[in-house]
Amino acid sequence: MRPARPLLESPHFLSLLLLGAVAWSLTGVAWGEPLLHTGGGDSALDMLLALFPPDLSPAFLLVCLQAAWHTLSIALASITLAVLIGFPLGVMASGALVSPDSRLRAPLMLSSRFVLGTVRSIHELVWAVLLVAAIGLSPLAAIVALGLPYAGILGRIYAEFLEDTPEEPLTALRSAGASSWQTLIFGRLPLCTPDLVSYTFYRFECSIRSAAILSFVGIRGIGYEIQLSLGDLLFSQVWTLLLALLAIVALVDFWSGRVRQSLLES
Repeated sequence: MRPARPLLESPHFLSLLLLGAVAWSLTGVAWGEPLLHTGGGDSALDMLLALFPPDLSPAFLLVCLQAAWHTLSIALASITLAVLIGFPLGVMASGALVSPDSRLRAPLMLSSRFVLGTVRSIHELVWAVLLVAAIGLSPLAAIVALGLPYAGILGRIYAEFLEDTPEEPLTALRSAGASSWQTLIFGRLPLCTPDLVSYTFYRFECSIRSAAILSFVGIRGIGYEIQLSLGDLLFSQVWTLLLALLAIVALVDFWSGRVRQSLLES
């Protein structure tokens, strides 16, 4: 007979909880007021028609290229910072650095998970507002604002990947006299490297979009240029910038697929 699941893990309880949350959220909608702006249709049509064609003038393409470079640079620097912070914390949170029967295992895992949970609980926009107020409109503010919450996310996922590593190879290494460090380097990491790299690339894609959004707080990038073009109702320029953002994300997605495939084949 299959053992009963705890209440919080029951699919029926979770379904009822989700339905209750949806029903409760609907009570906050002002149903007596118009749900759509009366002039929204015309504005949406104007913006859609501006796609044919987008602004491809050489002067604006240069602006678009510079904005894309700023956004990509911030995203790359922030994901690098996130990996540098998140990977060691994720390793500690997984308990891979100490033996399973060590007294230090639980305190190390709990403290690492607490740090990871703390930094990722604050959204990057909130980090950006705080850091811009502290150090000004600097690319460093955007890099740290993205790097901190992404470090928390990456560290948590890294820890789960390391914990889900099959135990048979690890047991064989321990039986041969391998230390916790050797088991990590020669056992856990080679087995989960494709997943670690794949998820890191996925977060890199997310950081590109987030870097573009952070530009709305005043930091130069694609989002900043979109804000300027929207303010002047230059929708054709907005489409050019959006297509540039789409091209960057598609390029990173293609790159990540090639890297993951090479890792699986090696």
